[in-house]
Amino acid sequence: MSIARLMQMGAAGNVPSGPVWTDPDLANASYDSVSFSVAGQDSVPLGLAISEDGSKFYVTGNTNDSVFQYNLSSPWDITTASYSGNSLSVAAQDGSPFSIIFKTDGLKMYLVGSFTDTIYQYSLTTAWDISTASYDSVSFSVTSQASFPVDVAFKGDGTKMYVLGNTVDTIFQYALSTAWDVSTASYESKSLSVTSQEASPTSMFVSPTGSAVYISGNNNNTVYQYDLSTAWDISTGVYNAAQTFSVGSISVFQYGLNFKSDGSKMYTVSLASDRIYQYSTA
Repeated sequence: MSIARLMQMGAAGNVPSGPVWTDPDLANASYDSVSFSVAGQDSVPLGLAISEDGSKFYVTGNTNDSVFQYNLSSPWDITTASYSGNSLSVAAQDGSPFSIIFKTDGLKMYLVGSFTDTIYQYSLTTAWDISTASYDSVSFSVTSQASFPVDVAFKGDGTKMYVLGNTVDTIFQYALSTAWDVSTASYESKSLSVTSQEASPTSMFVSPTGSAVYISGNNNNTVYQYDLSTAWDISTGVYNAAQTFSVGSISVFQYGLNFKSDGSKMYTVSLASDRIYQYSTA
């Protein structure tokens, strides 16, 4: 799940053309009174990913151990979503799948397996079409750092990976010697504890500029922002108390967090209602 998440714009000096990311104004965010039910596919939605252009959403379902794809006739507008009929079972890799994230070109997918404490890698023969995905037989165990991992994010060039551990309330940073190949990952001995804000974090999103990270959880049902003084270095993160947003009055048991590619919209998944919720953040 969603799960946090990294769009196409990546490392400074290597930012592709497209929407320009502006950090969300969480302090003044508002609910759009827009939501979408995924209960028809799975009653325990845990992760949320979004295609780069906002025309496709993906939800990880823990009941069926599958990833489900939804199409949006109007990009980024949840009210126009419909189930595509496309799905991918990941049960053979992990019996408790959490979040997913895609490579920036839509040809790779990465799954957080919370039962095995492992990140799994998949290839798609058609970009963003989950029905064409297959397991690469490539994985990376994070059990030494992140027992019960719940979310994963990547730097835009695929050379760094970030994993959120639920039991230790901490984000861990890894380097990939071969971009986007998780089998080449190694722990950089860099981390960021979020326990002072959320004792049960369930999802995160790393900004496309690498200057901020956002986390949410099911303890406080609040989205928190941390500012990184050195881009992409999670150990330099500091909690920004002025930038928080509570979703508790709208939905509880938050297990997914994502943003529009320009930062102007925010999306969360609620385990309690089996729905995706849409917010304005600009």
